[in-house]
Amino acid sequence: MKRTSDSKWVTPAMLIASYKKSPQAQAIERFYHKHRTVLMLILIAFLCIFPFFTNKSYVLGVICRIFLYSILAGALNTINGYSGQFCLGIAGFFCVGAYSEAILATAAKMNFWVILPIAGLLTAAIGLLVALPTLKMQGIYLAIVTLGFSEIARLIALNWTSLTGGPMGIKGIPVPVIFGFAIRSTRHFYYLYLAVAILFLVVTSRVIRSRIGRAWMSIREDQLAAKSLGVYTSRYKALNFMYGAFWAGIAGAIYAPYVRFIDSTYFTLDEGWNILSMMIIGGQGTLVGPIVGSVIVNYLTELLRPIGQWRLVAYALLIIVMMWWRPQGLAGASNSIVAVKGDTKLRKNSPRKEVQA
Repeated sequence: MKRTSDSKWVTPAMLIASYKKSPQAQAIERFYHKHRTVLMLILIAFLCIFPFFTNKSYVLGVICRIFLYSILAGALNTINGYSGQFCLGIAGFFCVGAYSEAILATAAKMNFWVILPIAGLLTAAIGLLVALPTLKMQGIYLAIVTLGFSEIARLIALNWTSLTGGPMGIKGIPVPVIFGFAIRSTRHFYYLYLAVAILFLVVTSRVIRSRIGRAWMSIREDQLAAKSLGVYTSRYKALNFMYGAFWAGIAGAIYAPYVRFIDSTYFTLDEGWNILSMMIIGGQGTLVGPIVGSVIVNYLTELLRPIGQWRLVAYALLIIVMMWWRPQGLAGASNSIVAVKGDTKLRKNSPRKEVQA
């Protein structure tokens, strides 16, 4: 924040808003909207050929994690960002999907491509069971319930030894096979993760633009007003939870054969906070936000790996800065409901005058 010559105050958010109104920024935005499809195809083509430019499994492994967490953060964003519900239990849905795949693949010897939709649907059913008792809850009360569900899922995985292997976990998870070709290497999983991430973005984009998506956003903006206009809020909130849980389960199902071994330590509360930080940093209520957050947090994870658990402090500081500087996230619009609320609160709490953008 800096003071101008006429003794008024300018915030970073105001500078960004001013830049977005400049002719250069508007020209870039028009170019993007005009050639959006072509640009997306170019990006997808680049991602498809990228593994041929590097033989480092480490680099491809990091990108695989970015794809995976883009799906998980996107699933959480569907719940928190588009319907305005407050879920902190995404790690629990991730756990259900991963264990569903691992159990069905090792015990039932089922094919991975059959297990994949089953794991998603089973996780969606669990999401419905979590949503039904909490339809009248909002804010911190809903967050506590979902947080409790996440810990219950982890504890069941830890203690149900006959089914989940308990502390020993499930090992020897078979890799996916397609047309006789086994997906084993990091490069092979790179393409699997890329395909699922693209499918998630395409499907979610269509859902958000549909009647269902508009109902979710109306609930987010004003639940009472949405209900008065004929929106069945309870039905759409439950459907929203099921949709987010479904994709978290899909993410867990593609994660289990990648690591070949899972146990309850993969799905702790820290994992849930990690996914939440990606959504907040990238931007709630946007399709691109979770991807941006996933890239930043995974990059910081590798960069700050030498300091161990202290990197969680760095995540916390980054979230605090984002909440003050840009509450709608890096990819969020400056006129979004989150930005407007944050800016209004700032103006009410600050006696200083601000420059009009």
